[in-house]
Amino acid sequence: MLQSTVKNFKINFNVARSTFSSGDLIAGHITFDLTKKTKITSITMALTGKANVRWSTGGGKNRHKKVYSAKLEFVNFKSVIVQENRITGEAATFQPGTHVYPFTCQFPHGNFPSTFHGVHGHITYSLTVGVHRAWHMAKDFVTELNFVNRINTDQPELHAPLSGSNNMTLCCLWCASDPITMTVSLEKKAFIPGETVKIICEFSNASSWTVTPKVTLQQKQVYYTLSKASRRMLFKNVVSVTGQPVCAHTHDVHTSILLTIPPSTTLTVSNCSIIDVDYIIEVSLSTRASANLTVLFPIIMCDTTVDAYPPPYFFSPSK
Repeated sequence: MLQSTVKNFKINFNVARSTFSSGDLIAGHITFDLTKKTKITSITMALTGKANVRWSTGGGKNRHKKVYSAKLEFVNFKSVIVQENRITGEAATFQPGTHVYPFTCQFPHGNFPSTFHGVHGHITYSLTVGVHRAWHMAKDFVTELNFVNRINTDQPELHAPLSGSNNMTLCCLWCASDPITMTVSLEKKAFIPGETVKIICEFSNASSWTVTPKVTLQQKQVYYTLSKASRRMLFKNVVSVTGQPVCAHTHDVHTSILLTIPPSTTLTVSNCSIIDVDYIIEVSLSTRASANLTVLFPIIMCDTTVDAYPPPYFFSPSK
């Protein structure tokens, strides 16, 4: 068997890097050991980028289960590292020992989505080296690549601050409390994994209840069929942090809440027709007497640090 003949197969890259992007050159070498003299017709390499989704509805004892799925291919580049003798058509004979062969290829230029692994679908890029022998099944060695879609971070809206406000009153039988209000702002719209988000808050709590602020980073995943006639949506809480309680009959409470984005957070995906990945920062005030008061901020998760523009306003004490 080929598994017992080929040992220590490795795909090595010339430059130590964890991510690739559109137009990047991929160069390296493959190494493997042979335990005996072996005839190999060819060694091939394939660079591929694919997306696939799959989910089901229904099921159970009395319900019909329906399965939805879709596939896309973004990249499909193939080349030959070693091939049989073109004149004689004979397979190359490899002696026992260690063998090293260089390779090079380039990601095509294009607007391809970033790598993503979700509940109902994946966007993956891989480099596959195949070893082929006559009258034998090919043996493939696969290395997954982390691909990043580098968006244009010069867009002014990514640097501009965001602001929102909301209010509510709490009711008990025929009585209504004085209002609870909050005004919240973010310094910008775009962030990178590992970055700390500063949420600037102003609270007024005229009610007789203590309320507690909470900030949550949510990930929204949407999966589609090719026709977009069907879709599956889910939300995932990535990380949250709770602020200091705002006591009853308290006005003009100014505070900042810091939320650190986990470094492993995947990037926003908005350029794939069967998978969308978006992010929302939810700022809420919770009380046991009513539903939460919330303000939502859609944000962009990218791979390049975006500086914030100076805000055109500041919170001033209420008169």
